[in-house]
Amino acid sequence: MGSLKIKEELIEEEEESKEGILYVNGVRKVLTDGFAHFTLLDYLRETGLTGTKLGCGEGGCGACTVMVSYYDRIFNKCLHYAVNACLAPLYSVEGMHVITVEGIGNRRNGLHPVQDSLARAHGSQCGFCTPGFIMSMYALLRSTKTPPNESEIEEALGGNLCRCTGYRPIVDAFRVFAKTDDSLYSNATSQRIEGENICPSTGKPCSCGSKTVNSDAVKACDSKYEPLSYSDIDGSTYKERELIFPPELVSRKSTFLNLSGFGGLKWYRPLTLKKLLELKAKFPETKLLVGNSEVGIEMRLKKMQYTVLISITQIRNVASVGGNICTASPISDLNPLWMAARAEFQIIDCKGNIRTVQAEKFFLGYRKVDLRSDEILLSIFLPWTRSYEFVKEFKQAHRREDDIAIVNAGIRVFLEETGKDWVVSDASVAYGGVAPLSLLAKNTKEFLIGKKWNYELLQGALRVLQSDVLLKEGAPGGMVEFRNSLTLSFFFKFYLWVSHEIGKNSSNKEGIPQSHVSAIQPFHRPPVIGSQDYEIVKQGTSVGSPEVHLSSKLQVTGEAEYADDIGMPPNGLHAALVLSKKPHAKILSIDDSQAKSSPGFAGIFYAKDVPGDNHIGPVIDDEELFASEFVTCVGQVIGVVVADTHENSKLAARKVHVEYEELQPILTIQEAIDAKSFHPNTEKCLSKGNVELCFESGQCDKIIDGEVQVGGQEHFYLEPMSSYIWTMDGGNEVQMISSTQAPQKNQKYVAHVLGLPMSKVVCKTKRIGGGFGGKETRSAFLSAAASVPSFLLNKPVKITLDRDVDMMITGQRHSFLGKYKVGFTKEGKVLALDLELYNNAGNSLDLSLAILERAMFHSDNVYEIPNVRVVGRVCFTNLPSNTAFRGFGGPQGMLITENWIQRIAIELKKSPVEIREVNFQGEGSVLHYGQEVQHCTLAPLWNELKVSSDYINARKDVDEFNRCNRWKKRGIAMIPTKFGISFTTKLMNQAGALVNIYTDGTVLVTHGGVEMGQGLHTKVAQVAASAFKIPLSSVFISETSTDKVPNASPTAASASSDMYGAAVLDACEQLMARMDPIASKHNFTSFAELVRECYVQRIDLSAHGFFITPEIGFDWASGKGIPFRYFTYGAAFAEVEIDTLTGDFHTRTSNLIMDLGHSINPAIDVGQIEGAFIQGLGWVALEELKWGDSAHKWIPPGCLYTCGPGTYKIPSMNDVPFKFSVSLLKGHPNVKAIHSSKAVGEPPFFLASSVFFAIKDGIMAARAETGHDEWFPLDSPATPERIRMACLDEFTEHLITSTFRPKLSV
Repeated sequence: MGSLKIKEELIEEEEESKEGILYVNGVRKVLTDGFAHFTLLDYLRETGLTGTKLGCGEGGCGACTVMVSYYDRIFNKCLHYAVNACLAPLYSVEGMHVITVEGIGNRRNGLHPVQDSLARAHGSQCGFCTPGFIMSMYALLRSTKTPPNESEIEEALGGNLCRCTGYRPIVDAFRVFAKTDDSLYSNATSQRIEGENICPSTGKPCSCGSKTVNSDAVKACDSKYEPLSYSDIDGSTYKERELIFPPELVSRKSTFLNLSGFGGLKWYRPLTLKKLLELKAKFPETKLLVGNSEVGIEMRLKKMQYTVLISITQIRNVASVGGNICTASPISDLNPLWMAARAEFQIIDCKGNIRTVQAEKFFLGYRKVDLRSDEILLSIFLPWTRSYEFVKEFKQAHRREDDIAIVNAGIRVFLEETGKDWVVSDASVAYGGVAPLSLLAKNTKEFLIGKKWNYELLQGALRVLQSDVLLKEGAPGGMVEFRNSLTLSFFFKFYLWVSHEIGKNSSNKEGIPQSHVSAIQPFHRPPVIGSQDYEIVKQGTSVGSPEVHLSSKLQVTGEAEYADDIGMPPNGLHAALVLSKKPHAKILSIDDSQAKSSPGFAGIFYAKDVPGDNHIGPVIDDEELFASEFVTCVGQVIGVVVADTHENSKLAARKVHVEYEELQPILTIQEAIDAKSFHPNTEKCLSKGNVELCFESGQCDKIIDGEVQVGGQEHFYLEPMSSYIWTMDGGNEVQMISSTQAPQKNQKYVAHVLGLPMSKVVCKTKRIGGGFGGKETRSAFLSAAASVPSFLLNKPVKITLDRDVDMMITGQRHSFLGKYKVGFTKEGKVLALDLELYNNAGNSLDLSLAILERAMFHSDNVYEIPNVRVVGRVCFTNLPSNTAFRGFGGPQGMLITENWIQRIAIELKKSPVEIREVNFQGEGSVLHYGQEVQHCTLAPLWNELKVSSDYINARKDVDEFNRCNRWKKRGIAMIPTKFGISFTTKLMNQAGALVNIYTDGTVLVTHGGVEMGQGLHTKVAQVAASAFKIPLSSVFISETSTDKVPNASPTAASASSDMYGAAVLDACEQLMARMDPIASKHNFTSFAELVRECYVQRIDLSAHGFFITPEIGFDWASGKGIPFRYFTYGAAFAEVEIDTLTGDFHTRTSNLIMDLGHSINPAIDVGQIEGAFIQGLGWVALEELKWGDSAHKWIPPGCLYTCGPGTYKIPSMNDVPFKFSVSLLKGHPNVKAIHSSKAVGEPPFFLASSVFFAIKDGIMAARAETGHDEWFPLDSPATPERIRMACLDEFTEHLITSTFRPKLSV
């Protein structure tokens, strides 16, 4: 590997400097002393460059990505890197050039091709993650001399997370830059204006062509933009639009930096090894920084305090080999490999003495290494491998890419040929993730040496390993059985690999069976191939057209404003919450004396200080704004602190000391059932037919019963909760800007706690960076908490939650427990279902009862069941209150259903598809709650999917693959869905809108819905444009505000386009009716001319529109009614491949088809389908919440372990199906909604369960290898742990039984 030693002769030591130089977007900045505690992100946002976002604060989401350029004096060239600004210390980029999203293009001066391509390809929905993607792609292009290939592009974007789009349109948008011939992209604008649409997936004209583009809108947006060819953006040649590397930084010599920061923090940047060693001698406990990827997280998230930091090298992509080694993380991917590969570390002390330590002896304990306080790691020596010396790395993580290991390994053997045998001359086996440090399996090593390389060696080594590397029950990190199995699986894979290599390279062949070869083949992910198939049914000037998101240009340039981007006035304060640290306790005392003496402190407020009522709640007031006597969950708000900065407010809040008397908590559904801990008045029942009579009558050939556990899910909207509140008119009025799906709820809560009438409180929301239900109710209590200090101090207050706090206190998707009893015939026809449903509400009711009710409504999915009884209960537990999440309980109910459907198939040895088809509902079916199915499109949709997926041949191909491969298995599944559209609470099905026409012919629309990335504003504007027969560019929607449209329901339940579109249409029709008499008397040449004449004639050009959803209503007393206006149908096919030895999986194909009637905007609807599917994929296969409960005793009781992207894994770009197809059913207009369209936000989410059941299909093939063909439970999410442990084999048989069920927080 060579030496990492700094070449001192190339750097001359200079006098120390007390200030630095930094260029930002070509502008010279002087970095004064006193900001060593600042990150680059802090600095950028403080200076008004808010395009760079704070998403997580730990470098895990990519929202803060910028490009950093510096001049490398060794290679005499300028280097460009994408960097996470949230981790990069400000002074670490001294002498460099930082380019943010604002620096590469904007709407006024023209978009950069990267920005333009993403906007055109519908690659930005909520827009919060968009600047990060833009800068990652831009940095890739600037750093390469030749166009990157598609795989390099996807790899460059691997560190950027998106929760909205499903990634496919982002890949398509950037794929154009991978072309060697760029001419198609260069001419894209002119071709689009002429009506020719270039497909970003293929680079060829689309078949839909001119039908998909509103040329007026394109001209209006792009009149100032001329696209550039690839040669203009690679950075090798300076063009007008590209920022050059500042000449001053080329000629300027680096200086030794000696700077300071808050709290006495000292920052040094030595330029020579000699100076570094002097500083180390002076400050032996100092931290050395390279990328700050470890220390930054320690300081920010773990609240560790360091007084001296030494920056030792120029920036790379925010990480270093040396830092990784010396951090001594027990899950380091590299350290086991260093140990196995015989690496040696050179260590130097402050006197220049050098010693050498073998890597396998360097790691002493948890985060401890053989390095004295006066020493540093100087270099690494990695010896060459010898002939027939094999070294291999292994890793299994929760997510395939951009994730830390669960278990990893480095294994080496050196073989010598002795006659006809291969004998192990030397070996090394090292593991990570199985001990407090990277662990050398010494006994295994000793066993291997001198043995013949054959199957007996393998069996013996595995026996030794079982005792050599053994995790015991209760080990930190949990998953003990899984981690133990991985140590064996990795060694087995190594044995297969070495044997295969010997077989290829030697006449003395050990070889392995052909069926085993796939187990050792490296995984190469192919580029994503996406296809979208829909018809365009144009209605008027805009409805039906696949227009781009109206804010897309703002979002790709970073100009779109979110709540936390709003600038604060000089007297503004920042709020932080004082939170409970116990799940259930009585508050004995609160000591806030240290908080009051904290820097920048401005006030602290408790329950006693609330001017109005301290009790709040969206349905019933069963929550306290500030806990007064008892706390009922970890993270419950006890008080609020305000200070002059965000960091100072958090520091003061941490200094508040609360004394508790702990009480017994209830943390799981089962504990709640055992203790009869239910929220009052929440038992519900739906029934049809007579379940008991059916079971007893003998009609059922078989009766089965079982339990299904369904895990929760974190919303992980990229924009954390944020609210900005200020008083007006001497405190007589209160206004706020909130990141919320329900401005009216924020208005109501704030008025309630302040004792003000709602007419004096205004809440505004321009856009939010994702919501998914999480910002429907839980955003309101944060606004209420911040409103108290704002009102009492008469000062503006902003509260923005850090990601870990947001995840800990704002609730998630409900976990569910379903207990079923099902009777059916030998043909598979279901006759009776008796179902008990329980959901984990947490410590307040919130929306949990309505969520349970929808789960009960959807517990039939699409199946005709003559006899049904569904009973539901809402469990009270000592966890933070769970809340709405896309699907609102429906997906949990349907997942439980599909579990017992599949079990019927296994019991009868039939295909699950056959069982589904024989039980399908049809036109006129009466559901278990009394609603009749009308306009059912399930059959044509299902049949079309079977044909497009070539299901019969796919089944044959998978079976053949499984027959030929022992350790890799494939599975397929087809899953239908039916999702009811309406709020199940009747009063919420109302919507208002205000439409104003101005004398220049432009239209301003305001409605009660919130734009959160789903394209609501775009669709509503299209409705208005078509109503007035004007271009879409003439319609503008500014914001959602409670003083424009009062009493609006939350933007939820997928019904917003239906309701607000209809309300806007109502207002437009009123206006047209007023204008028609004028229009009929004159022949106007334009809408603007007509409007001016109406103004002259004193026609009112403003109208309020209103809509109520007709023909709905449900009576829970009788259990009958019509809760839904209509149903959105869909179906999905999925094929997966699993690694039975590790639990790793990938989705090879996903084919989705939805019935959306005549889509108002098919491009936006396709984006919603793809985004919902990938989010659903996270729910069923990746995202696991781990709480401190009986299943996870290594976590403190009631605490959330998975509270950031480091521990909680949402899907990344690498989780997108290889082939990702979306189709909209053609020829089925919906007569029950505006413009014959259908709702789309939530219905596609459940289609991701096709991946879950395809995984289970693959597991069944694996279990069949060992004679296990019986039904088995697979809980959701199907993480690598659950997949691996369900694939029974010789490596798991001594660890678990065939009925083993990995632990899950429910």
